[in-house]
Amino acid sequence: MSKLTYKELPKLEVVVSEKRRRADGRTSCVIGEHIQFDENKLLSYCFAEWKPVVFDMLVVAAAVEFCDRLQRRPAIDWRRDINLEIPVHDKPLWDSPTVKDALHSALGFLTGDRWNVSFVPRKAPEVSRTQPSLPLPSGARAIVPFSDGMDSRAVAALSAQKLNSAVIRVRLGSKKHDQPKTDGRLQPFTNIPYKVNSSERRFIESSNRSRGFKFSVIAGIAAYLTDVDTIIIPESGQGALGPPLIPVVQAYPDYRNHPRFTERMEKFFAALLGHNVTYTFPRLWFTKGETLKAFVTETSEGDDWDKTISCWQQNRHVPVDGHKRQCGICAACMLRRLSVHAAGLSEPSDRYVWENLSASTFEGGAAQSFKKITPALREYAIAGTMHMDHLAGLADLPRYQSMIRRNAAQIAKALGLTNADAEMKLTSLLRRHRAEWQAFVGSLGPDSFIRQWAVNVS
Repeated sequence: MSKLTYKELPKLEVVVSEKRRRADGRTSCVIGEHIQFDENKLLSYCFAEWKPVVFDMLVVAAAVEFCDRLQRRPAIDWRRDINLEIPVHDKPLWDSPTVKDALHSALGFLTGDRWNVSFVPRKAPEVSRTQPSLPLPSGARAIVPFSDGMDSRAVAALSAQKLNSAVIRVRLGSKKHDQPKTDGRLQPFTNIPYKVNSSERRFIESSNRSRGFKFSVIAGIAAYLTDVDTIIIPESGQGALGPPLIPVVQAYPDYRNHPRFTERMEKFFAALLGHNVTYTFPRLWFTKGETLKAFVTETSEGDDWDKTISCWQQNRHVPVDGHKRQCGICAACMLRRLSVHAAGLSEPSDRYVWENLSASTFEGGAAQSFKKITPALREYAIAGTMHMDHLAGLADLPRYQSMIRRNAAQIAKALGLTNADAEMKLTSLLRRHRAEWQAFVGSLGPDSFIRQWAVNVS
């Protein structure tokens, strides 16, 4: 990180309030205006009993997102100085050193920023939204954050099978189709119950590292309200451990699905809720391709693997003949295509904008009718390829051994492993990733533009 002092960091002062207040130099964030709760969606978080602390947790998550997206990060450095004031129902609880220290530790570690969150009493309690008619999940033993992604669908099915029990799938999307119903009634935790907007200042920061905090809070609330003590992180090894091993230029490492971050969230939930949860990583030491293969061969839901979405791109950037496709070249798509190959599966080429990775040029690989080839997409493709390739180049090279040993020791501490065990598992994972990557790139042929970019493929 930079040697800049806190005074030199970009600074943001935000005050969250129940009603619009007079200006005092700080940016205003009003509940009901800048943080908007959807009544129907919120009910699924209050299905058993109204708990003010749950509402406060959602406000905290929304306020953190508001700040994170509002203040641009500096061009050279990464860190910002963020002061945030939030009204809560139980100020002494939120002000207690164990709660506040755990919150600051989790936020600072995840985002790379310096956070100072303070709390004030609410002027009026939020009204009860108790809706006891919604059914409680029965027999559940674990929470799985769930999206349309391949890992979450695969691990939810594998975990339910292994536990021989229901696994609560906490959906992380915001679309209407993300709200499944049972007998016409919303299932609990089927959507994020709020959205954040800014009327005075445009959201200008796109890194949005606080998404990991939001999703972790949502999963933690679900565990608390259903009295479940296990949260399953569905990410496979490359996605969870890869980003901190291969940081991007000056960017702070991405720890959204890393044991070092979830360890901090466990302490936050224990301090705030008195509820102990444990994050588990059943596929941490497996490649995504190995997870996909297990999903297909070992579960009854495996045939749905090709319905999952991995792409980072927004709809407007990747339409072909009026229909959205996955781009096929961002890091998420590249890992997906690598994993499909490693699992011995295949997808139709028109699933992606970049239909043909065997083409000799980047432009030549795109669908013929796609007219939005931009420099940004080319950069995404290079970054996606380099991420897979650099990860493949880590194992067994002496110059990376100290870095691998250091990362393994940090993971070992978070998961309660010995350093030697974590190093052995991490090295094995990197070697298997390398084998999968080399086989995938090799399958594209000698003229592939991907092969021209890769350096760790003989």
